[in-house]
Amino acid sequence: MENGFSASPKLVLTNVNKMYRAGKRSLSVLEQIDLTVATGEFVSIIGPSGSGKSTLFNIIAGIDHPDQGQILLDGQADAQRVGAFGYMPQQPLLLPWRTVEENVLLGLDVRHQPRKQSLVQAQDLLKRFGLAEFAHHYPATLSGGMRQRVALLRTVLFNHSFLLLDEPFGALDALTRMALQMWLLDLWASFSSSVLFITHDVREAILLSDRVYVLSARPARVQRVVEIDLPRPRRQEHLALASAIRLEQELLDLLMKEQRL
Repeated sequence: MENGFSASPKLVLTNVNKMYRAGKRSLSVLEQIDLTVATGEFVSIIGPSGSGKSTLFNIIAGIDHPDQGQILLDGQADAQRVGAFGYMPQQPLLLPWRTVEENVLLGLDVRHQPRKQSLVQAQDLLKRFGLAEFAHHYPATLSGGMRQRVALLRTVLFNHSFLLLDEPFGALDALTRMALQMWLLDLWASFSSSVLFITHDVREAILLSDRVYVLSARPARVQRVVEIDLPRPRRQEHLALASAIRLEQELLDLLMKEQRL
């Protein structure tokens, strides 16, 4: 074990390309993307808006397909990827007519897990992560931060071995975001999950990650892979370390260069 995660690869992307065509027009979105996530590793992706990060997630999750390249999941090129990840998009997408408990159960319902077993799992998670008292509330009565926590728990219950999280905290205020970052780190440690996380927030990437992939402007290429050599368990005060400040400036410089391009 190194940095708290296994060196064995959970996910490997090699030379992944994606182009969209409409009549005679074409748009290249991803070019020669190489990316690896080790088992139990927390990896973040940052890049300019519109660079293809969400497209990359859709390809990894099996929702879309690359035009070229190879994707290995647990070493298997032909692995069934649909349903192999807990995938959380930018919006919580909670069902307004279902309670918190019922929303959390949704992923297990999709998997056709026995209801009694699902309920025990859901109630345990709700209790462990401070949501038990809201189990019978509806989403409209919750704050934005609470809705994100419910959506994240639903994602974890669906499949906690590998989480794809697409800017889950992007719409939250700064204080709520900080609280949920620490909550996510606790949840990640509890399940030893592999995590691939999209963010536009450089400080968030540094706080959460073992490694950060920096993508170029579209068509997205991997410009740099930056190791985050900060202590674990990670805390907000680690962002004040001189090494963290240097990392932040390095990543910001890379992003600003790509944004200008």
